[in-house]
Amino acid sequence: MNVFKSLLIVNFIFFSFNTFSFSTPSVNDIIDDKQTTQTLKVAYFASGCFWCVEAIFESVIGVEEAVSGYAGGFTKNPTYQSIGSGNTGHAEAVAVYYNPEIVSFKTLVTVFFGSHDPTTVNGQHPDYGSQYRSIAFYSSDQEKNIIKNAISKLNKDIYDGKIATEVMPFTKFYKAEEYHQNFERRNPNQSYVKAVSIPRLNRFKKKFPALLKSEE
Repeated sequence: MNVFKSLLIVNFIFFSFNTFSFSTPSVNDIIDDKQTTQTLKVAYFASGCFWCVEAIFESVIGVEEAVSGYAGGFTKNPTYQSIGSGNTGHAEAVAVYYNPEIVSFKTLVTVFFGSHDPTTVNGQHPDYGSQYRSIAFYSSDQEKNIIKNAISKLNKDIYDGKIATEVMPFTKFYKAEEYHQNFERRNPNQSYVKAVSIPRLNRFKKKFPALLKSEE
């Protein structure tokens, strides 16, 4: 686990329990409310720190919510602390709840590959370790083919065959601790957010302005 990030987390945990635990609705409540008004699908991706990835996908039109969590491993009930050991097999991941009538899975795959360096093995700067590796999960053969086709094209056109992204069948997603949810939005002045998350989000926005929700 990134040492700088870990130290910041220790301080934030105490703060979050005192500030958010009684006033902020849970992510599950938010998703349940949205599912009563429209049919949503879910896609799963991992590409480094989930604070960053969550914020990127939530900026995309047609995405109703992105939930931070853990996927791709072999242990039950992983935690933020346990995956940091590198022994659980899990990566920091996001579950992306989206309206397929507005945004397609193919477009979400474009967002995924366009918002991180898929050639980096086991990490995204400044975070390194298997828990930060790049993974695109699929829930059907159609989704698998979309991911594989995107990798083939990118390897040919841009990355010269160097993409290290794992393509895995989706099996289980574990929602991360509540203090991780919407972390960037809640903590715009936190050191890691200012130094890493917001610049990464802004690079994505500059690259894909047509995919962004309108500013409210």
